[in-house]
Amino acid sequence: MVRAGSDITVVSVSRMVHEALAAAEAVAAEGISVEVIDLRTVAPLDVVTILESVHKTSRLLIAHEASVPFGIGAEIAATVAREGFWDLDAPIVRIGAAPTPPPYAPNLERAWLPDREDITVALRQLAQL
Repeated sequence: MVRAGSDITVVSVSRMVHEALAAAEAVAAEGISVEVIDLRTVAPLDVVTILESVHKTSRLLIAHEASVPFGIGAEIAATVAREGFWDLDAPIVRIGAAPTPPPYAPNLERAWLPDREDITVALRQLAQL
């Protein structure tokens, strides 16, 4: 865990951790407390840390650079839905790249990948549920 919080859990990996931390900071001024988990490995997946955090916050947002369908977020969401369903007070939200081939041009890749603004919008929406 890289940031403690009480309202929403964000699980992320790699570069998206930095984007999630920036988004968490942005919504903190609005009174939304976000816990950010940095997955150092995806195999094995740190299920215990994720479930403990969701038990505390009751909300989960997963942010990663993979396409939303079939990305690591799908496995995390399935695990939490199976093992932590009764702790959830809102649907699990996933933020990721569009389900298209990754663009080669840097400017198009930046537009294709999610960023802190995408996460910030999702956090605000999830906090309202």
